[in-house]
Amino acid sequence: MGQIAVLLWLAVPAHSTNMKPLISVFADPNPDCEIVTTRKVPWQCDQVFDAFSDPDQLTKWWGPKGFTSTFEEFDFEPGGAWRFVLHGPDGVSYRNDCIFMEIVKCERVVLHHQTDPEFFLGIFLEEEGDGTAITWRMRFKSTAVRDQVIKYAAEANEQNLDRLERVLAGDW
Repeated sequence: MGQIAVLLWLAVPAHSTNMKPLISVFADPNPDCEIVTTRKVPWQCDQVFDAFSDPDQLTKWWGPKGFTSTFEEFDFEPGGAWRFVLHGPDGVSYRNDCIFMEIVKCERVVLHHQTDPEFFLGIFLEEEGDGTAITWRMRFKSTAVRDQVIKYAAEANEQNLDRLERVLAGDW
């Protein structure tokens, strides 16, 4: 499978003259390399975005059911690092190292998950009636990697969004 370059522009202040493209290279852009989860939630986009951008809220809901997290670094800006450990209910801990690629308030957060399995995650928000539509898109280097990860990630992503809804509802 060939490689392509995807051009992502870093979000920079409007007054900046330093608009530099950030190149992310990954293989096979077809849908067979993606896991996509969608959900509409009854909260406004700014509330949903804040639940992602605020580490105090994010640590409550990030991860599947039964997991807890320890944030070591959370620099929520393009090029910023997010390093954390997910602690599973079975006592196993999973290190995660990410770099924020693009952040546009109430529109999208794109990050590069650098720990195995490597992938790009785009969380896209869109106001829809009295709520917000969330599209959670994970893109992998190959169909083979995606086929391995989907065995656990599809349900884990749904559980993640369930936990997000609990936090937004104040049920945490």
